[in-house]
Amino acid sequence: MASWTSSEFLYEEVKPPGIRFLERFKRSGKLSFKQYQALVFGLTFIAYIAFHATRKPNSIVKGTLSKQPTGHFKGADKGGWAPFDGPDGTALLGQIDLAFLSVYAVGMFVAGHLGDRLDLRTFLTIGMIGTGVCTTMFGFAFWANIHTFYYFLAIQTLAGWFQSIGWPCVVAVLGNWFDKKRRGVIMGIWSAHTSIGNIIGSLIATGLLKFGWGWSFVGPALLITFLGVVVYLFLPVNPPAVEAERDGTEVDSTMRLGDTITESFLSSRMSTGFDRRAVGFLAAWKIPGVAPFAFCLFFTKLVSYTFLYWLPFYVSQTEIGGEHLSQETSGNLSTLFDVGGVVGGILAGYFSDQLDGRAITAGGFIYLTIPALFLYRIYGHVSMTINIILMFVAGLFVNGPYALITTAVAADLGTHKSLKGNARALATVTAIIDGTGSVGAAIGPVLTGYIAAISWDAVFYMLMTAALISGLLLTTLIIGEVKTLLYGSSEEDEVDAASAPRPPIDVLL
Repeated sequence: MASWTSSEFLYEEVKPPGIRFLERFKRSGKLSFKQYQALVFGLTFIAYIAFHATRKPNSIVKGTLSKQPTGHFKGADKGGWAPFDGPDGTALLGQIDLAFLSVYAVGMFVAGHLGDRLDLRTFLTIGMIGTGVCTTMFGFAFWANIHTFYYFLAIQTLAGWFQSIGWPCVVAVLGNWFDKKRRGVIMGIWSAHTSIGNIIGSLIATGLLKFGWGWSFVGPALLITFLGVVVYLFLPVNPPAVEAERDGTEVDSTMRLGDTITESFLSSRMSTGFDRRAVGFLAAWKIPGVAPFAFCLFFTKLVSYTFLYWLPFYVSQTEIGGEHLSQETSGNLSTLFDVGGVVGGILAGYFSDQLDGRAITAGGFIYLTIPALFLYRIYGHVSMTINIILMFVAGLFVNGPYALITTAVAADLGTHKSLKGNARALATVTAIIDGTGSVGAAIGPVLTGYIAAISWDAVFYMLMTAALISGLLLTTLIIGEVKTLLYGSSEEDEVDAASAPRPPIDVLL
């Protein structure tokens, strides 16, 4: 058991009960370091799959809740669901998305600040079970025949807070166990949880939609509630919490922890040379590279979340090969965007490791997003085959940099050498980057709700403009990394090598 105390936080890390149970089946009485890494990878992976799965029902049922002029829906839900079945239905749905994502964005900063001060396992469990309850309550309106707009608004507002707990926690835990050299590939694979969660959420929601739209929410809600209990029972937050030590046969360079946390986490818990105090919010903003990537993610996530919340609706309202698709078919087809996102996240992580340049990779993907979106809008309606190909490509380039920045980049910066051994910044830095991105994620869908009523062409022009701005924000970092590749560099952090000269963050603050 590891006890951590300071003037800024107070909590006690206890070995999870599930770990104690597993140790009974080990001759040595303990799990190996690699087994712990596999457990952490798997648990954080499925945890965030569940978080994203609970976000998809909102986009799947949009067409059912709003009145459909095409009239191709059958069953009890035909004609929509008040108050979303009127002429301002899409705008109201956009306002609900805005409420959720706004609280999610603000909550991300708060959750990250708390995450560096509380037990991450318990905090993450609260977020998962709370999300399950809120998702269930949204679907409960179907059986309770609730048509009050403010009921849906209140539920989504509360859901935004519980959802905001998840990301800082899972990234912080993963960053505690894996080294920086392989973070790009490891987190590129790990970041597939976002797209896989979207796919699973879409399949569950569309599969249950025929029984009534309320069931589309209950399915993912039960999943995340169950997994929340599993996480509480088994998740090891960091090596000292479970007294884990690297096996003597393992090679340091293969599976060592991040440079700034190796000594602290694998040394004796009584070490006196390690600063365990949590990093302040403003101090975290001043870490080189945090601000540019955070503002870049603002626009990158604006694009990604617009697709997350509106792609099934867009597909159902667009003639593909001369005919409209049903809501169920549209929901299933939209999962191909997330399949492309899985491939994009892995490729972005791989290339960033090979090039030793996070900004170069992210910028390249972002700039390729622009022609991908243009082609999808212009030619996506020609045939089903062309739509599938272009949707996959768009997902690859949209979600590739989003996955890279929110995982490997955030973990790199959270263990930046400027912290001088302080390992209590991962959740805060992760929250700053993804929280800033979530502000953009809140703006994109609500703007789409209003702009789509006028023209879908205007929506795509908005998305392409956002992608361009996102790429331009990385210009200084890209130049720094190109110079490093051309002229060589010392053994510094990837982001630190790319972030000179340092942005005038003090002026912004």
